[in-house]
Amino acid sequence: MITVNRDKNLRKKIKIRAKTLGSSERPRINVFRSNNHIYAQAIDDKNGVTLATASSLTSRKEKDNKVNKSTSVGKLMAEALKKLKIEKAVFDRNGYIYHGRIKAVAESIRESGINI
Repeated sequence: MITVNRDKNLRKKIKIRAKTLGSSERPRINVFRSNNHIYAQAIDDKNGVTLATASSLTSRKEKDNKVNKSTSVGKLMAEALKKLKIEKAVFDRNGYIYHGRIKAVAESIRESGINI
């Protein structure tokens, strides 16, 4: 049985997802947050293909706090997008509040030169 809060989050996620659509020129950057790690992927929704991925699993700085890990994930994602010669993207916060780790990912992608 789905709880009330989970149902609210699912409805919020569906509303956000309906408004964001990625293409090969402007992919959707989807962010997933777990208790210890954060993951980001650039998705081309028209072709159903993941173009690039980045996660905090690759950095392996165990002493680093979660916001710093998120900043490094944003930088890794921006580097991967630059290799693909992509300058614009759509940010999908995946139902999370734009605060803390989610904001850190988005801001580091913007600072690296990708237009969100």
